[in-house]
Amino acid sequence: MFGLNKIIPSEPNYNFLDYRNKFLLLSSTLIFLSIVLLLFKGLNLGIDFKGGILIEAKLKNNDIGSIRSNLSSDFDNVVIQEFGSSDNIIIRLQNNKNIEDILLITNVKNTINDQVLEFRRSEFVGPTISKELFLSGLTAISLALLSILIYIWFRFEWHFGFGAISALVHDVLITLGILSFLNIDFSLSTIAAILTIAGYSINDTVVIFDRVRENLRKYKKMNLVDLFNLSINNTFSRTVITSMTTLIALFSLFFLGGEVIRSFSFTMIIGVIIGTYSSIFIAVPTLLIFKFRNIDDDIN
Repeated sequence: MFGLNKIIPSEPNYNFLDYRNKFLLLSSTLIFLSIVLLLFKGLNLGIDFKGGILIEAKLKNNDIGSIRSNLSSDFDNVVIQEFGSSDNIIIRLQNNKNIEDILLITNVKNTINDQVLEFRRSEFVGPTISKELFLSGLTAISLALLSILIYIWFRFEWHFGFGAISALVHDVLITLGILSFLNIDFSLSTIAAILTIAGYSINDTVVIFDRVRENLRKYKKMNLVDLFNLSINNTFSRTVITSMTTLIALFSLFFLGGEVIRSFSFTMIIGVIIGTYSSIFIAVPTLLIFKFRNIDDDIN
């Protein structure tokens, strides 16, 4: 596809694990920096988690730029998204000035009233609801990681589960660190992207682990470093081509999909890149911690 089979060799012979210490150091540094950012800078929580107002309106024309300019001059953290059609929009605002939500909605409507054909709905997300949404989102991520760990444990063995969950925690923490550093809006769609990343990453990892398990049975006397290198090389072209074709779709969504899915597509792009990296350079090297041939008798 797109000549990728010519760029990526079908039978590569790279010594991935020769650089494992450097990549583990790089990942440890990135995780440390991500934790520091999350603790001291935090995430840029969107209206879903901080509370605010939402207004849906049908425009007299499609001049969204003019409406955005008018609202941005009078209000903070304005997000305007097309909804359904180009003349139907959703306006999101965070109530940073601690005024009554009804008054804030009225002020927004008065500001753009001459440009709007119809205000279809208006609502607000209170701080209690937004807190519940935030906690529910964190719970969803935690339960997803736990479920994946249990699946890998039963699908393979507990030491494979350790490698898989290490890679997943690595992916989630670094992705959140990048979102914090770039001040990207963190919303429910971002939670969905992170859960999707977890599924995508574990899929790559399972493919490589399957080959590791096959090779453990096939090459009983091969050095583990050589065996792991062989397993990664066996699946390398599949892993990279799958990631690259996925990224083509995600970049299309990011540049052409509009504001409504931009944070989702950006989070997915970062997650796919990091997930591919971790499946090769983090999940498999962590298996060297365990002496397979003594633990499971070559997983017979």
